[in-house]
Amino acid sequence: MKWENVRKVLSEAVRKVKVRTIATVCTVVILGGMVILNMVLYGKDTDTVTGKLAVDLASDAPMKTAGQTELTADSLQDYFQTMSLNRRQTRDEAREVLLSVAESPAALDDVKEAAMADINKLAADMEKETNIETMILAKGFTQCIAVISEDNCSVIVESDGLDPGEVAQITEIVYEQAGIHPTRLKIVEKNLTEA
Repeated sequence: MKWENVRKVLSEAVRKVKVRTIATVCTVVILGGMVILNMVLYGKDTDTVTGKLAVDLASDAPMKTAGQTELTADSLQDYFQTMSLNRRQTRDEAREVLLSVAESPAALDDVKEAAMADINKLAADMEKETNIETMILAKGFTQCIAVISEDNCSVIVESDGLDPGEVAQITEIVYEQAGIHPTRLKIVEKNLTEA
């Protein structure tokens, strides 16, 4: 009889370790996806407000050769579409992982609650990004992408040079829509000509 109790205790411990391992792996996958997204947006040398992405990491548009000095309007459009698609795919993958953890019958209650909280935060961030983009486009910008990560925001806009008024507009929109302080905002210009 004692061996049966020991076996039950051991099998329960193994089951809990498996659930925790799965939760840990899921968290690592989600964080890895966010790190990759951050590297795409923040990874290269960019300056706040006047910076340009050094390499179109997320774009399938043709890379510039040494003699080229201009992107085409189509490749710039492709850049923004690809960034938007990559952001959506990363978020969808993270949501799927979190949802599988939250719905797992083997997961512990606190792990399920944490997964649901992360899903809710992800949805709230997506809504804030959409609101920011809509408001920036309403101010006359042709294209933009907003990405919120933790308490930071990166906004990529199509522009040939932002004036101080435009910077102030973008900063105000991000603060009003997401509550992100201007010191945690990075505005990056993307335009047809590269210096």
